[in-house]
Amino acid sequence: MDRDEQGIALAVSTVIFALRPASESESAALWIPLVRRITEPFENRWAIPGGWVRGEESLADAASRNLLETTALQPSYLEQLYAFGGVDRSPTGRVVSIAYWALVRADQAAQAAESDNVRWFPADDLPELAFDHNAIVEYALWRLRTKLEYSRIALAFLGETFTLTDLREVHEAVLQRPLDPANFRRQVEGSLVPTGHVVTGGRHRPPRLYRYNETVELVDNGPLNHTAGSHRVVD
Repeated sequence: MDRDEQGIALAVSTVIFALRPASESESAALWIPLVRRITEPFENRWAIPGGWVRGEESLADAASRNLLETTALQPSYLEQLYAFGGVDRSPTGRVVSIAYWALVRADQAAQAAESDNVRWFPADDLPELAFDHNAIVEYALWRLRTKLEYSRIALAFLGETFTLTDLREVHEAVLQRPLDPANFRRQVEGSLVPTGHVVTGGRHRPPRLYRYNETVELVDNGPLNHTAGSHRVVD
């Protein structure tokens, strides 16, 4: 039976962002893991992780399962991005892919199952990917950079507590531009709460640790909220 008789196939694809330095001497930048396709179409070409949706699972569950199976990653943030359903996006038939974007901390990224067929790439310098995956990554980058300006999305890269320098460096890495420390402090201080603790072990005055002010709602996932396929598991 050909695909026209079968109807439209449903898949999920996920762009996973992590902040990783290219080397010990370089500052952190956005990287994503890609998987090498081992079958046609696009055999040997890199692609973002994904797979088919099973009949008994939700879209978000399918995205999480496929990530775990292909990369061993369990993201601290997972949000539905967009539905990509161009008629000609797959040469083997009509496939609609529900794209997600996810964030992981550096320690989580280090647990990824890297191999000849799973590798990290700079998010802004990718090879030609399978299907329309370059367009999916571009859309995910736009969404991340836009959301960083008004949400506490940086928390997924940092953990519960952080210094102002930690937070500024996340913003600089994602936005790809330096930020004035004093201006940045004024912009974010209303959304932060001092924890009363400091970072110990340094030679200089220990920097203070902060957390986000949970009474200020900065994340907007829309009227459907988590039922639309977004969820945070920030531990």
